[in-house]
Amino acid sequence: MTDKILSQGIDFYSKKDYAKSLAFFLALPSDSGADKNEIAYYLGLCYTKLHKYDDALLYLEQVVTSGSHLERTLQCRFLLAVIYAISGRKRLADFELNKLLETGYMTASVYAAIAYVAWEQKDTQRCLDYYERSLATDPDNVSSLNGLGYVLACEEKDLTRALSLCKQAVKITPNSAACLDSLGWVYYKLGLYDDAMQYLSQAEKIDTESVEIANHIKSVLLKAGR
Repeated sequence: MTDKILSQGIDFYSKKDYAKSLAFFLALPSDSGADKNEIAYYLGLCYTKLHKYDDALLYLEQVVTSGSHLERTLQCRFLLAVIYAISGRKRLADFELNKLLETGYMTASVYAAIAYVAWEQKDTQRCLDYYERSLATDPDNVSSLNGLGYVLACEEKDLTRALSLCKQAVKITPNSAACLDSLGWVYYKLGLYDDAMQYLSQAEKIDTESVEIANHIKSVLLKAGR
């Protein structure tokens, strides 16, 4: 019964029309007969996809608290950790990620998220360790290829490997501003400023508001004497 009631909204979501999917679920009357946790799950996913993180947290937490569906509980806990991490709430992100580890939910994406939080907390060794674990689990995990390459470049450790990792990330996601930025930063650390500018300029065209990309470009121009 619930599947039929929610099928249109789920179809919108499957087709990546997150705005229509969100509108559908928000418009459902309270007496629709649909499962409230199911609605909360899709509302949380839609808000996450639309980058409306404060709204997403409300519904993702509802799913996690209910604990009615293990796989979805783990998925929503992971999304909570990601949102907390990107919004600067590192302790909460760490809490959610540790909860995932306790349940044995040790995916490449979880390891990558732990590595990211560790880097933000300036725990470089833990960051490197978890990026390595992530890549051991999934050698093509873009977040970890890019993240590990970037961190190695920043720490000026094994720049040859950093270059290889970032090239692989760009090959998989050629239109990712983050990956292009990281590759440009590796070239900067190698002293190859023309190559650095090539990729950093591409990154800036994709993400014109990134302060980090703009600062990287300034660093290259300063070193290159331009």
